[in-house]
Amino acid sequence: QVQLVESGGGLVQPGGSLRLSCAASGFTFPRYFMRWYRQAPGKERELVATITNAGSTSYADSVKGRFTISRDNAKNTVYLQMNSLKPDGTAVYYCNVRPVHDYWGQGTQVTVSS
Repeated sequence: QVQLVESGGGLVQPGGSLRLSCAASGFTFPRYFMRWYRQAPGKERELVATITNAGSTSYADSVKGRFTISRDNAKNTVYLQMNSLKPDGTAVYYCNVRPVHDYWGQGTQVTVSS
């Protein structure tokens, strides 16, 4: 079955960086678009970044120029490099794939605070 396991979250100061990873299994990883979402306290889950099966990327306006999504098809892993983090980046970050319907990981907490 499809499994997504996120890691790499933590506490970081404003202006700092983190790199999230999502290890995927149970489906043919290279075929599918992969996405990162986040959900801040009291807010709806929002799409942060997408990478297609061909490697094209797109980003929410709020993270453009600061976040980079990438994938390693040999490792069945998708990454989110987050630079210049701001306090509004505090959220649980989720990995997503949609082979038939949505699958989600358990999420990884990112806290941006001094």
